[in-house]
Amino acid sequence: MTATEAERIVPAYDPGVFWDEMFEAPGLVRAHYTTLARRLATLSSADVARRQRAAELSFTVRGITFAVNQGTEGVEKIMPFDLIPRIIQADEWTKIERGLEQRVRALNLFLHDIYHDQRILRSRVIPPELVLGARGYRREFRQVDVPLGVYTHIVGSDLVRDGSGELMVLEDNLRTPSGVSYVVENRRVLKRTWPQLFQDYDVRPVEGYPQDLLDVLRSIAPPTADDPVVVLLTPGAFNSAYFEHAFLAKAMGVELVQGSDLFVDDASVFMRTTEGRKRVDVIYRRVDDDFLDPLTFRNDSLLGVPGLVAAYRLGRVSLANAIGTGVADDKAIYAFVPEIIKYYLGEEPVIANVPTFLPTRPKELAYILANIDKLVVKSVNESGGYGMLIGPHASQADRDLYAERVKADPRSFIAQPTLALSRSPCWDNDHLEGRHIDLRPFLLFGREVKVQPGGLTRVALRNGSLVVNSSQGGGGKDTWVLAGGGS
Repeated sequence: MTATEAERIVPAYDPGVFWDEMFEAPGLVRAHYTTLARRLATLSSADVARRQRAAELSFTVRGITFAVNQGTEGVEKIMPFDLIPRIIQADEWTKIERGLEQRVRALNLFLHDIYHDQRILRSRVIPPELVLGARGYRREFRQVDVPLGVYTHIVGSDLVRDGSGELMVLEDNLRTPSGVSYVVENRRVLKRTWPQLFQDYDVRPVEGYPQDLLDVLRSIAPPTADDPVVVLLTPGAFNSAYFEHAFLAKAMGVELVQGSDLFVDDASVFMRTTEGRKRVDVIYRRVDDDFLDPLTFRNDSLLGVPGLVAAYRLGRVSLANAIGTGVADDKAIYAFVPEIIKYYLGEEPVIANVPTFLPTRPKELAYILANIDKLVVKSVNESGGYGMLIGPHASQADRDLYAERVKADPRSFIAQPTLALSRSPCWDNDHLEGRHIDLRPFLLFGREVKVQPGGLTRVALRNGSLVVNSSQGGGGKDTWVLAGGGS
């Protein structure tokens, strides 16, 4: 597309100094976005705004929400959505698939090792105290074998681009990753409100995810289960991801249950039904370890099932994801994933990590304290954009506060450079503006690894913001992976 054509479509859009998904430079559209840009050229700003309103109405009618329970808000919000899709070419997606499969296989070997022989700790590839002292490490599960040797059946790893456009892994989510329901709903809503876009591109489908998930869950059932009964365990309607819990349970055709719906008898798990008790073979749990069983973990938990851990240890019920996976998405452990890949697979990482500084190393602690105004400081166990300081955007008082916290408890923090996250055009009132984005692809791991084509593109909808989490004002885009060579 020529500069003149592009300027006619988006006369005010300037990608600026950031890597832009759609534009190589002002007025120069990337080749795989050319057809989309021409489609935009046929519409007035009023036409695009009408479609944006239709998309938002569709989200409202379908109840596509997330809950914000922090502070005094306590409200449920419609998931913000931008209708300009993000497009990923087939060859780049192939690299993403290879990199994520490599990563999840290595992390599962790591989990098996640290709960069994601990070879990687004895060889000092990772400091043992870093693993054994991690909040997510569960000593109760030493020597416990899991079905198929798989610990992380559902994974969501966050990818970002650096200033040159190179993809990197920002973090891994291996406990109860959320957001996949929005991947499916974003596609449904865009097809409903702007179906013409899909005439121009061969886009790989995402709607099969719930069935793929069910297949994985059934694959890990105890061998005695001929026709496995699967349930999805939710903390309840006030959880921020409750929409997703209900969506996935319905799409898979399984029961959505809370802890009070389940009980343990004779080391087996049963579900209360109107027709009496029914044995449960597999639990897709969206409840964190600490709350799963008050007899083993927090004794004040009302979300879990007393005796569940004993049944799990005996192999009478399977859990996805396995208990104890939290140690592998500890942000300090994340810094060692390249070494983990090399140790278990003998390979170089296909996708690099973001450079990460560990305050537990004296030289790196000194660097963090001297450069906290330039770095992002993160709590190793927080998520959702919480427990984080973005140095360049923070006040001096906040920087000083975090510096004291890091000095007092180095194990609980990491630091990374402030990334120039890539941007993508988003519709803002009557024109396109660049907003920072990331990408959370979802992987399923049963008998094989399967990467869902696309994933959730999260958007920092506030102008200039680098925080893409929905709880912090972010939204989403439909993510297109092209089949074959392009449009």
